[in-house]
Amino acid sequence: MNKKEFLYEGKAKKIYNSDDDNVVIEFKDDLTAFNAEKKGSEEGKGALNNKITIELFKLLENAGVKTHFVKKIDDIHLLAKKLDIIMIEVIVRNVATGSFVKRFGVKDGTKFDKPLVEFCYKDDDLGDPFINDEHCKVLDLLHDDNEIEYLKSEARKINDILKSYFLERKLNLIDFKVEFGKTSNGEILLADEITPDSCRFWDVDSNEKLDKDRFREDIGNVKVAYEEVLNRILNK
Repeated sequence: MNKKEFLYEGKAKKIYNSDDDNVVIEFKDDLTAFNAEKKGSEEGKGALNNKITIELFKLLENAGVKTHFVKKIDDIHLLAKKLDIIMIEVIVRNVATGSFVKRFGVKDGTKFDKPLVEFCYKDDDLGDPFINDEHCKVLDLLHDDNEIEYLKSEARKINDILKSYFLERKLNLIDFKVEFGKTSNGEILLADEITPDSCRFWDVDSNEKLDKDRFREDIGNVKVAYEEVLNRILNK
């Protein structure tokens, strides 16, 4: 593994330089919620998220979604293309829950007629505030309407792929967050991760939550839930 100088540490990952074109991503066991106001750790969570991300990025690549994934390195590391991360969290919601319910008073579990796409400004100090298309341009996060629409269309495409994929595995994809970045030549790629940290999964039959809400809501058995998601991915 060619892991060179440390570049950045987030809530769930560390990033290291590798070479001119790539970075090494290390998945941590840390758990955070409510903009890191609640913190914890679950041994083995990093390895589970690394495996889940690799499997889902391979799935998306095969379905035509361009991602930063290059290859698996080991249980907690993967190699990814070096990107200039766009400071926008793109959220896709199929069902009302979490912050959406708190903001709008919609009944928890209400299904949307079509997926809802939202943007958040990626800034922990500001609490990752929700932003609209005009904010994206005023804050110079994206250059033009074409880039804004590209992020939305790619997010919807990812949702279509993952929603049907997980439904086959008896999981409802409730909502998820993705991030994107630009290569040196300006190409936009899917970045970051797709895991139970960044997605909500409810069992089709029982509505049991198999994601980070188990930590947020003190349900417990976080690692067991993540293992169940990985098992359904690998053993369908």
